[in-house]
Amino acid sequence: MAFKSIITIVTDFEADKSALAAAEQAAQYHDGHLTVICLGLDRTQPGFIYAGYTGADAVVIQSNMQQAREDADSIAVKVRKHLQSASFGWAAAPMSAQSIGLTPFLAHQLRFADLVVVPRPYGDGRGPEHEEILEASLFNAHVPVLVVPPEGRLAAQPGRIVLAWNESAEALNATRAAMPLLRAAEVVDIVIIDPPHHGPDRSDPGGALSQMLARHGARAEVSILAKTMPRISEMISRHVRDKNADMVVMGAYGHSRFRQSILGGATRNMLEMAEVPVLMAH
Repeated sequence: MAFKSIITIVTDFEADKSALAAAEQAAQYHDGHLTVICLGLDRTQPGFIYAGYTGADAVVIQSNMQQAREDADSIAVKVRKHLQSASFGWAAAPMSAQSIGLTPFLAHQLRFADLVVVPRPYGDGRGPEHEEILEASLFNAHVPVLVVPPEGRLAAQPGRIVLAWNESAEALNATRAAMPLLRAAEVVDIVIIDPPHHGPDRSDPGGALSQMLARHGARAEVSILAKTMPRISEMISRHVRDKNADMVVMGAYGHSRFRQSILGGATRNMLEMAEVPVLMAH
């Protein structure tokens, strides 16, 4: 089992270099094929234009789409030059889309991927399209996503992977999706924060998961942590730093996206502060 079809989306060649580099490393290690979607976006909001539609509006729309196509072609030229000496299979695919139709467009393009690699969607230089790319991958294409921070690197063979475990379906889906990486790691550190006293695994938190991983050849250990910080994401991030881990694996959006966007949540907070790559699945 390995990641054979890997996709990354580049909207700005310089800003998205960390995700492109991580996608390259994944393709190299797993002897996979990397497709780079070089995305040009038309950010026109048709609802505002059509309200008082004139012939001039059609010219604006056509002009914006032409610019999006040119942006995509320009990114593709840079990507092809960057990958010309790569030893794995790859393709640079210039594509253009309107922002308003980005989610269904991406869902169709990404649905056959084993892994989608994206830059962290929050922070300097990030726009709403980056969050939409992440969510389209998770919710519409149903593909695991590797989120790479600006200075993050994907270790060719991770030494320690922190697996955030909370008994949820999302966390289990992320575990299964990450199995090629978990099997290759030196240690899989199953992190459980304040396990419930009346849960099904109360006598052996993480025991069944450890057994599952062991049967796949992964070397797992369990860390039980008391919640001493306000946010789960802060606990995970501190543990990652303390253990010098290379990656985090976790379920994505256990609560609704609307709730997380308004109130925050472990997924959003982790994406905002992650210092190492984070593999997520819903």
